[in-house]
Amino acid sequence: MKLTRNLGLLLLAAWLILTGLIPLLSLSFSGLGTVMAILAIAAGVLIVVGR
Repeated sequence: MKLTRNLGLLLLAAWLILTGLIPLLSLSFSGLGTVMAILAIAAGVLIVVGR
């Protein structure tokens, strides 16, 4: 269970970093919103499952 929680927090950290970098670097592509949403959902599920 600890590995699952750590993976969830790692995904959350990646999501937060990308959320900050996207507007800063003006990154965009057609599926960006979908990728960010999936990353956020996966992080949330792994954190909840890890508790």
